Amino acid sequence: MKKIILIFCVFAFVKSYSQTEQDSTKVYKKRVLETIEVDFLTSYYAQDGDNAAVSGGIGTEELTDVTGTFVVSIPLNDDDILTIDAGVSAYTSASSSNIGPFDNGQAAPFQASSGASSSDLWTNLTGNYSHSSDDRNDIWSAKISISSEYDYFSAGVGGSYTKLFNEKNTELSVNANIYIDSWNAIYPTELRPFGENGNGLNNTLFTQNTITGNTNYTPRFSEFKDEGRNSYSLGFGFSQILHKNVQGSLALDFVKQDGLLSTPFQRVYFSDVADSYIDNFQLADAIERLPDSRFKVAAGGRLNWYLNETFAIRTFYRYYFDDWGITSHTASIEVPIKITDTFTLYPSYRFYNQTAADYFNPYESALSTDEFYTSDYDLSEYSANQIGFGVSYTDIFTKAHIWKFGLKSIDLKFYQYDRDTSFSSSIITAGFKFVMD
Repeated sequence: MKKIILIFCVFAFVKSYSQTEQDSTKVYKKRVLETIEVDFLTSYYAQDGDNAAVSGGIGTEELTDVTGTFVVSIPLNDDDILTIDAGVSAYTSASSSNIGPFDNGQAAPFQASSGASSSDLWTNLTGNYSHSSDDRNDIWSAKISISSEYDYFSAGVGGSYTKLFNEKNTELSVNANIYIDSWNAIYPTELRPFGENGNGLNNTLFTQNTITGNTNYTPRFSEFKDEGRNSYSLGFGFSQILHKNVQGSLALDFVKQDGLLSTPFQRVYFSDVADSYIDNFQLADAIERLPDSRFKVAAGGRLNWYLNETFAIRTFYRYYFDDWGITSHTASIEVPIKITDTFTLYPSYRFYNQTAADYFNPYESALSTDEFYTSDYDLSEYSANQIGFGVSYTDIFTKAHIWKFGLKSIDLKFYQYDRDTSFSSSIITAGFKFVMD
């Protein structure tokens, strides 16, 4: 019996030693994400201008928007991360309220209406899964997303692959996305009676209101038969550490869109059609008509230079063109200034200019014989300047807590954007990052 016990003890020791040897030869692998992280992002946006596309290139562009988004990143194991992004955006718009301008008192393009289109709610949910190889030189990711608002629904899938080599000093990446969208088309109020099964000038809108100017109001209007829109994108990236303090990157993106690319509620006024009015609001001659396909190409690069422990310079340039005739240039610079171990300032400037789309016409410039036309000033020729300033607070020790989550950083930023048209906007953003203990 003693011999049996002795043999068992020797076997157990040898197995234990062997296991220890195997464990000691395991390669240490740092987790891609150590613990659950939660980001809460919010913003307040306001804009104004005098070239509303809803009212054919004239009228108020006033709009305010408030957003709130939670982004939760969950480490599934050493290599895999699941990220859930859920957001909501609520806007009120004097511009879109004029889809139906005859809801409240005197109608006018520079006056907000009380119609249902004066506000809307946008919701979004995105799930992203990423996997990193043992040596962290290969990263795969896949995502799925849905978003919805009153007149629009979008569903998307996508994926990416990133390869790092040259001791992680060089990075190549490719990504692809597909979005399948659908409109629930809403048309300007005065055009709806001229759609399928409409009763034209016998509609109560015209019998209960007086048409002035051209009283023989006969718009050019038919409803869209296909309300779907598909978008396909393919992007390539290259990043290189050029020096211990300098990093550069290049990006090339292609986007192909098919389907309903017009916005159904944006009016157009023709120069060769006599004007008709109800109150002070000019009745639409037509709605925006744009081709059912568009191909976009964008190429750009970044150069980041870390001057010292206090200053860094981040620069960006992008050239864009599409087959609608738009070419654009974007250039920006940001100079982060680290004033203490926890606070960093972010002054920035961005310049943008573009040529007009082939189909853009200002108010009352399009012809009724044209095949395509729009008075949306987003498709016009313009230049824009944006000045920004931000401040961030970072606490790597996460001293402040909410339940089991420590506050790691706070980011506050403000941007002022002005075009050389009448349009201007401003936005305040705030971001809070928490990590689980």
